[in-house]
Amino acid sequence: MRKKVTIVGSGNVGATGAHWIASKELADVVLIDILEGVPQGKALDLLEAMPIEKRDAHVIGTNDYADTANSDIVVITAGIPRKPGMSRDDLLNTNHKIMSDVVSKVMQYSPNCILIIVSNPLDAMAQAAYKLSGLPRERVIGMAGVLDSSRFRTFIAEELNVSVENVTAFVLGGHGDTMVPLPRYSTVAGIPITELIAPDRLEQIVQRTRDGGAEIVKYLKTGSAYYAPSSAFTEMVEAILKDKKKIMPCAIYLQGEYGINGLFVGVPVKLGENGVEKIIEIKLTPDEQAQLERSAGSVKELVAVIGV
Repeated sequence: MRKKVTIVGSGNVGATGAHWIASKELADVVLIDILEGVPQGKALDLLEAMPIEKRDAHVIGTNDYADTANSDIVVITAGIPRKPGMSRDDLLNTNHKIMSDVVSKVMQYSPNCILIIVSNPLDAMAQAAYKLSGLPRERVIGMAGVLDSSRFRTFIAEELNVSVENVTAFVLGGHGDTMVPLPRYSTVAGIPITELIAPDRLEQIVQRTRDGGAEIVKYLKTGSAYYAPSSAFTEMVEAILKDKKKIMPCAIYLQGEYGINGLFVGVPVKLGENGVEKIIEIKLTPDEQAQLERSAGSVKELVAVIGV
């Protein structure tokens, strides 16, 4: 029996994620949205591509949470983007309401699922989902570090003209301006990038990583990134469904690790069939620790607004 993955939200991120998951034949996919017809149309289109791709993944679109029953993983991408004139708090409160509604319906039908949160602001929405779901912290995971690290890896590979496969990179902290790229732990074929890229140039690449999402929004003008974000959560889905024990940076509820308590912050974790199977604590310099704590402080401000 194939695994089942539900994706909540049939916009660009959700629908492209359904595409990646089905094309890799990882699971059957349920695409759900409050919009009538959109998830059904996109799912049918994707299903009709499966004979060409030679993949036996079943894809359905629906507006009914009953169709999501017994999902192994539920990926939540639902939420509204910030609009001109909208305050951060307005965005937070609106998306918190959406998250509350989605999580209660998901848990009704898939009480044993693993939740992957993609909705923004990421860390605060993950914290809301954790508190609302009642699931253990190992089963509520925020997608941010995989995406941010991929952006960092892209820019490093371009700078050095090497294969992206040679590049490993670590980005910790909250998803946004306060993320903490760690050049010391980033390598090319095992060589630290600090030995390959001049410090001032490296700082520029770190800043471009922090601005990665904004750079794409500036180009698109209406809309935001979706290929890389959906690929990032697909890698997490694959690590869990295949029990890969893969180490990647994800947002997880910290309970004293890295000196941070009671907040979702991005750190390296081991992902397997049980979700987060281990939080890996790496040694940070005082400066890196200060950056991580500053990032956690930003998350704390956000969760205070919605009371989670």
